[in-house]
Amino acid sequence: MAFLTLVSILAPFLYSLSPGRLNHPMKPFKKTLKQKLLFTSLALAPLLLIASGQAEVALPHFTLKNWGLENSASQIEKAWSISQGSKNVVVAVIDTGIDPNHPELKNCLWKAPTQAGRLTSGSVYGWDFVNKTANPVDTHGHGTHIAGIIAAAANPKEGTAGVAPNVQIMAVKYYSETAPGSVNLANTIKALHYAIDNGARIINYSGGGPEYSEEEYQAMKKAEQKGVLIVAAAGNDHRNTDEVDNRYYPAAYRQKGLTNIITVASISQENHLLPSSNWGAGSVDVAAPGEGILSTFPGGRHQKMTGTSQATAFVSGIAALLISKQPALTPSQVRDLILRNVDPVTALYRKVATGGKVNAYKALLALVPPAPVSKPLPSLKAKAAVVTTRKTASQF
Repeated sequence: MAFLTLVSILAPFLYSLSPGRLNHPMKPFKKTLKQKLLFTSLALAPLLLIASGQAEVALPHFTLKNWGLENSASQIEKAWSISQGSKNVVVAVIDTGIDPNHPELKNCLWKAPTQAGRLTSGSVYGWDFVNKTANPVDTHGHGTHIAGIIAAAANPKEGTAGVAPNVQIMAVKYYSETAPGSVNLANTIKALHYAIDNGARIINYSGGGPEYSEEEYQAMKKAEQKGVLIVAAAGNDHRNTDEVDNRYYPAAYRQKGLTNIITVASISQENHLLPSSNWGAGSVDVAAPGEGILSTFPGGRHQKMTGTSQATAFVSGIAALLISKQPALTPSQVRDLILRNVDPVTALYRKVATGGKVNAYKALLALVPPAPVSKPLPSLKAKAAVVTTRKTASQF
């Protein structure tokens, strides 16, 4: 029986990334902001450890500081009685890198068995396409925050955990604040191929922009053929992405018929679509917690961030729980399990395809009977290339 390592998450400000496939920033969080964030500590239900073929063992109760994990938000607490992930599942976080020494992340790092055909002795945990070297250290913060939402170890003292704390994180860095959007897009394409070729089952892409790229589309198609699920941010431009001129990529490639993409909008603790979040009943699949999410930050710290980036990470974590429990699931089956088992939300009607928010527990319960294979979406004509402004999908 493998026991969960305990960990932490806590901090008072929202944080974000800037131009170049990142999303529009906001000022640091203050209680006087119009979009006031409510962070209340609630009692976390027993955290359960999964032992293969054995009964689950409950850990002591602790106070929850990340509202997105609450049963009222996403039923993740309850889902932990069924799955907490598996070291056999690798989630690639294509972002700004990771803090490899963060107490809550250092034990969930993927270890590459080989790199460029050579043995690595377990020293390589990803690739930095900005600096063209192995092991992408996060000097920005966004990638570390996203990785923590997905897989940080639990820590009752600090009151949080990753959605799937037993999975591995493959860190792949594509973004540079000083690089033009075209370079960040080119690095995104390289990062996608790296993740696919090195065994990722899920790719989390918490960013995007308005530019269509045939090379990026082909990489996404390759992922579909290789059985890799891609969870992508809907974007923070407050636009209806059903409209062709508002398309947000790479999420929008699902509208070309790919069945391995889940596009995620962000909601508040009150189940309201965030004013910054993109939406679209034909282009955005589902919503997840995205306002003031507490997670890991470089330097062993913790920070609150807001955006579809954070919402996307919750869905990647839920997908990881499903694949950990039933490794034979295809991307389209995982997608169907998540989208067919949402909690309906009135405010999301005609805003996202499912009209609801994710429910991890319901999705896991639906594993029996096996999830049906989804039908391909109708193919739509892609938008021509436009100004390249790739960016992440979080806000200050």
